[in-house]
Amino acid sequence: MTTLSHDQLRAHALAWIDDWNRRDVSAVLAAYADDALFVSALAQPYTGGTRVQGKDALRRYWLAALADRPDLRFELISAICDVEAQTVVVHYVAQAGGKRTRMCEIMRFENGRQVQGEALHGVPAEEGTP
Repeated sequence: MTTLSHDQLRAHALAWIDDWNRRDVSAVLAAYADDALFVSALAQPYTGGTRVQGKDALRRYWLAALADRPDLRFELISAICDVEAQTVVVHYVAQAGGKRTRMCEIMRFENGRQVQGEALHGVPAEEGTP
């Protein structure tokens, strides 16, 4: 069984931000288990629900969402890593459509692969503040 270290969890958070900013869905998905579960209220218009199961479904959802947000960019605020729980919380600002929104992504790992993720969509972020 693979246990990710604090440094590995943090590196995942940093790579995740970079992969999204490069619009590289394949790179984002590389860390996921094949049957991973992702939960997000923003999935509803693309998938008909808030739960997306499996890498193929995630790819379809994210490619469709990226097509609607050509200017999407993430800005890291912090990454909180819990090695014992094999979980990292990525706190960031998402910029798209001229809006900046505070967000959190909770990522849970098993055997070195992300098995669960949940996006929490916050309030508008003021320009110049994290």
